[in-house]
Amino acid sequence: MATPTMDKVAADDAAAASHLITVTFRIRRFNPEVSAEATWEDFQLEIDPKERVLDGLHKIKWELDGSLTFRRSCAHGICGSDAMRINGKNRLACKTLIKDINPAKPITVEPIKGLTVLKDLVVDMEPFFQAYRDVMPFLVTTGNEPTRERLQSAEDRERFDDTTKCILCAACTSSCPVFWNDGQYFGPAAIVNAHRFIFDSRDEAGEQRLEILNDKDGVWRCRTTFNCTDACPRGIEVTKAIQEVKRALITRRY
Repeated sequence: MATPTMDKVAADDAAAASHLITVTFRIRRFNPEVSAEATWEDFQLEIDPKERVLDGLHKIKWELDGSLTFRRSCAHGICGSDAMRINGKNRLACKTLIKDINPAKPITVEPIKGLTVLKDLVVDMEPFFQAYRDVMPFLVTTGNEPTRERLQSAEDRERFDDTTKCILCAACTSSCPVFWNDGQYFGPAAIVNAHRFIFDSRDEAGEQRLEILNDKDGVWRCRTTFNCTDACPRGIEVTKAIQEVKRALITRRY
């Protein structure tokens, strides 16, 4: 005999099933051990439109094709590891809801551009992180080791607060046409992280970072297309930050 609890569970399951829709995921697949060419593969899923693209990818990997390869970690928009091109735009799979991207049509998922694809949706991030390391993304000070915290006013902190939000997902850099065509360009993310320290009143290496970005592959390569700002999942005004670095290079005021 069914108990009230069992009846409620069955009712909840039926209600959940009634909200499912059929969605086609069209994924760009690449396995260098099988072929030198990438191909597209379709998967049909029954999924709640309020679920995320990442949930769909999990369902494919766990239930349909265990060989599907992609990066993910926190699944909550903090680690930035699941950046990919979804319907032609750079997004975080964990923050993109099925219902927000027209599930009536196939949802295309492919790796971010400008970086070498290793397998399926996984790209080689080393060039991206090398550019990040090159701009010295750490506080530089001189003198003796401090005996207390280096204090800073709220006004001084506000000067660079926006660029502290970067999660190094590479969505901005891999949306940049200049980066697509020339992997030597530092890219928006590296410049954003340089900005974060150039305008930090406690730092003493602003001039050094500006000289690094004054290189032919540095900040002057930006063509102000705003792709990077549109792609940022944290809402950072990336193009504005790049312009502020350019202005600091011209005026040497920061």
